[in-house]
Amino acid sequence: MRKVHDMGGNLYFAPVVPEDNEPVFHHEWERTAMALTIAMGATGQWNIDQMRFARESLPAQQYLSCSYYEIWFQALVNMLISRNLVSKEELECGRAIQPSLENLKALSASQVRQVLSKGSPTSREPLNQPKFVTGQKVIAIDQHKEQGHTRLPAYVQGHKGTVVMVHGPHVLPNSRGKTPLPIYSEQGEWLYGVEFENSELWGDLGDANGCVSLDAWESYLEAA
Repeated sequence: MRKVHDMGGNLYFAPVVPEDNEPVFHHEWERTAMALTIAMGATGQWNIDQMRFARESLPAQQYLSCSYYEIWFQALVNMLISRNLVSKEELECGRAIQPSLENLKALSASQVRQVLSKGSPTSREPLNQPKFVTGQKVIAIDQHKEQGHTRLPAYVQGHKGTVVMVHGPHVLPNSRGKTPLPIYSEQGEWLYGVEFENSELWGDLGDANGCVSLDAWESYLEAA
């Protein structure tokens, strides 16, 4: 089933209209919401794919009625509660009630620039040979029944594309987007750059001279 966040190519939503000279943040609370999300992610209680899955899992009505950083903030609240970092009572009264958890990692102000510039590498050493090669025709498999996290957009599923790059093994988001730490697998899976012709995706509505390029893990693809 297509999730509410997977809006790409969906005719039921209005087109994205770029805002001229758009600021990084429209309101000061948006800056705070992002800072809190990054700071709490540094505690090691979840990874980026689990946080993305938390945003995707918000009820459809709530997701569609929230702004971008409202979605970030609500997902953060849900993760904090699920990891027993805060309680609903504490959120309501705005102060700590229960003792703080011990041995949590903390991100200091002096570390922020270095952490943000470095990120968390997802590349891994290869354990096998890649299944596909550059120039090969592939089909993006149908993942509409996928209940967990996936990075394969719905608009390419079931369509044929061409492998244009072999990136190497990277951690599969599906494997660690839903399960709690530290159960998920950190084993790498081959990642490919794949091009889809516009006419393949959109038919007569697509620009015949263009294409869509995206990265897809090996388990997202099958030989055409």
